[in-house]
Amino acid sequence: MTTAEVQPAMSLRELAEQSNAWPFEEARKIVARLTRAPKKGSEHEVIFETGYGPSGLPHIGTFGEVARTTMVRHAFRVLTDDKIKTRLIAFSDDMDGLRKVPDNVPNREMMASHLGRPLSRVPDPFSNEHPSFGAANNARLRAFLDRFGFDYEFLSSTECYTSGRFDAALLRVLERFDAVMNIMLPSLREERAQTYSPFLPISPTTGIVLQVPILAHDAKAGTITYEDPDSKERVTTLVTGGRCKLQWKPDWAMRWLALGVDYEMAGKDLIDSVKLSGEICRALGGAPPEGFNYELFLDEKGQKISKSKGNGLTIDEWLRYASQESLSLFMYREPKAAKRLYFDVIPRHVDEYQQFLEAYPRQDVKQQLANPVWHIHSGAPPKADMPITFSMLLTLVSSSNAENAETLWGFIRRYRPGVTPQAHPKLAALVGYAIHYFHDFVLPTKTFREPSAAERAALNDLRDALAQLPADASAEQIQDVVYEIGRREPFLDEKKKAKDGKPGVSLDWFNMLYQVLLGQEKGPRFGSFVAVYGLANTVDMIDGALARSA
Repeated sequence: MTTAEVQPAMSLRELAEQSNAWPFEEARKIVARLTRAPKKGSEHEVIFETGYGPSGLPHIGTFGEVARTTMVRHAFRVLTDDKIKTRLIAFSDDMDGLRKVPDNVPNREMMASHLGRPLSRVPDPFSNEHPSFGAANNARLRAFLDRFGFDYEFLSSTECYTSGRFDAALLRVLERFDAVMNIMLPSLREERAQTYSPFLPISPTTGIVLQVPILAHDAKAGTITYEDPDSKERVTTLVTGGRCKLQWKPDWAMRWLALGVDYEMAGKDLIDSVKLSGEICRALGGAPPEGFNYELFLDEKGQKISKSKGNGLTIDEWLRYASQESLSLFMYREPKAAKRLYFDVIPRHVDEYQQFLEAYPRQDVKQQLANPVWHIHSGAPPKADMPITFSMLLTLVSSSNAENAETLWGFIRRYRPGVTPQAHPKLAALVGYAIHYFHDFVLPTKTFREPSAAERAALNDLRDALAQLPADASAEQIQDVVYEIGRREPFLDEKKKAKDGKPGVSLDWFNMLYQVLLGQEKGPRFGSFVAVYGLANTVDMIDGALARSA
């Protein structure tokens, strides 16, 4: 009996403690935090937070931040045997002043008349359904998060300020006013530093969030004094009860303190802001949360994606062509590396999600904890049940120019008898995704390469060989024929050897088949494609390609 056999099996928690999966690495930072400074009494819960600026609609970055934070939260629950209560706060900074009118809203003139006022006090430009622009976008955020089944608690900045929830923390900022200023002033341009104040009073007459110098502050009275920009009179106001808000870096620090936030991630563009807010949080007597700075998404040209530019990919666009799970896989992978977020990354993530799902039951627990689907599905991935790949569906659509799902289902039923849309709803969704993707991205750029003389000869031989196969030939039998025909110059690869010892075939042979026959660069395994598409259809396709290039 080996040593491994006599040792007891490691628990899920013990394996998680050793896992290199990034959500576990992040969760271990929170465990270490609690070891250094345990929470006591009513504070004995771990708070995760994600922030949202409701001046715009929820976007794909919003999904990414909440999805990733949810993965870390679940990893933490496993590391602590779920004995510590956790909450995920989705925080909306709707107390922020409206700086400019968004381009994508109606009633822009009306909104322009409310510039400078908190988003929660700007009328809803869309309808009379919500009391404010901020409330309208908050509702969209909650609907957005609910759509994906996230477990969260929504908090409004306006509600926290006006209800008094932030009052104690705001008074702490006032007490440490000079310390906060000493942290912030070196980070500002000289002109900005001349008028900077962490407190932004809200004008009792205009309702505008004022960016004015603070002439005096009184920690005992809980007040600040400033000069009204219109009347030029000195005004003294309490900093509590929603009469003031904080500049956003002090605001972030104050929020961490007030809510007891233990974990929050942010984009790489906020590294300096996280650092400054962390210093302010410590100056207030708190401990800034754990977290990391994730990399930003890039468009097809390698430029940073910007909401104002509208480059890149929206979440609705992704979900037109692929499932939520494939998007979650994109978000799971390498969060600290810059990644292109464009349409051409979708097919790979759809199929690789399925590959991870199919591999999961064959893996031991240690391997499962490193499998992205474990984190995407909070430790309970569904059973894999996808009888055909997305790349195969795309190739079928491309080869048949399918205008509707029924055409594709005709191929699928022949390849997988008994597979129906009713029995396989996820495959039915995948068929729809494939048709959308083909018509929007493949068809407009589809071009067929002319074959060389040697390639024409090889295609002729392939056509004749396929025509001689029985109609029910398997994908493996077809692939063997494809390999055999490809064993010729210029496709011969003497460095590779097949299982039977015969010379190998280079990828150029298979790439040529897709470029000449289908007008695309690559595709699924050719033998499998022919088995689904049909031998007779494939022979007709080769004849068409040869006639087209004659």
